[in-house]
Amino acid sequence: MSQSTESTTESNPFTKPGFIIAAALVVALIAATIVIFLLPKGQGNTQPAPAPVESSSSASPSASAEGGSSVCGLPSSSETALGSAPDTNWELVGKMATPTEPDTFGPGTTDEDGFRSCFSQTPTGALYAAANLLAMGSSGDRAINQKLTGRLLLPGPGRDIAKAESQAMPATAAPSSTVQFRGFVIKSYSGSAANVDIAFQTDTGVLGHTVLPLEWVDGDWKLAIADSGRLVNDITQIRDLSGFIPWSGA
Repeated sequence: MSQSTESTTESNPFTKPGFIIAAALVVALIAATIVIFLLPKGQGNTQPAPAPVESSSSASPSASAEGGSSVCGLPSSSETALGSAPDTNWELVGKMATPTEPDTFGPGTTDEDGFRSCFSQTPTGALYAAANLLAMGSSGDRAINQKLTGRLLLPGPGRDIAKAESQAMPATAAPSSTVQFRGFVIKSYSGSAANVDIAFQTDTGVLGHTVLPLEWVDGDWKLAIADSGRLVNDITQIRDLSGFIPWSGA
């Protein structure tokens, strides 16, 4: 069954003004990419790649490293695919149920303020990194989002813009709507880069997805963003989860 997308703005909450908050902030953009980013009429043709059929890396990774070691000592593996949902522990970050396996896939480090970092150099670690980035970005916590822009975004003009704009955000700017993860596809993976397609659902039942490009730098996964300070891939509303591996903690 092929995946289909919404084409009418009337049924699309991403086009409604009430969902637009702190639009320029990359932290709000990460949140907006889930719940409030403006989706013009007619967009939504992106489809996730078919789920890989290779063996899952949800088992504990080996101690071998591929191109570097985790900044907090998490083990790595040589696997390059994730064909089934990992057996995951979940905990709330803001209002989002978020994956956590601190001894294997990450976050290996959680600061007192709730900032989460250090993920394993594995397909599952990249998935956990992408999910935790989205959850932290949607929390609306200024301190956490300033750390996010400074430590988990790749250096470049986009990060500079994001850092400057994160300074101007309110102390708390969490959206009133909530979202939860619903599925994923690892579109590509190597020891140095990953493209993670995350599907999510709003509290009104609307489905969307976005692809997060990650790179392995200085012992952790970093998010690549556009020079404008925005995410590389906008949100796309979808009708169903065809093509995604189901995965949710709520």
